[in-house]
Amino acid sequence: MRFLADENVDREIVVELRSRSHEVAYVAETEPGISDEELLSQANRKQAVLITADKDFGEIVFRQRRAIAGAILIRLSGLPQEAKARLVASAIDRHLAELAGAFTVVTRNHVRIRKVGAK
Repeated sequence: MRFLADENVDREIVVELRSRSHEVAYVAETEPGISDEELLSQANRKQAVLITADKDFGEIVFRQRRAIAGAILIRLSGLPQEAKARLVASAIDRHLAELAGAFTVVTRNHVRIRKVGAK
């Protein structure tokens, strides 16, 4: 499975996922400053699960009913970056088979996965 990490995702999360052999493209390394619309389009074109800390993607997916290959919203404010990286990578490893076509929210104590359909 491919992942596309928004530039607002901590670099440590990307590094941790790559160390676990996940294929992760990181917008901060390739195209910083691209719009949410372009980011979503890229994720869909690449059939990559978008990883973001931007709550606006919930609005885009559910209110605007935009199709996604998959999205993971990280809601872990206040935690050290290394702890965030371990939590996100562990959640992805545990739920890998469920992420495609789903909007997933990762918090300190819970992973919520809601299928929304893939493009």
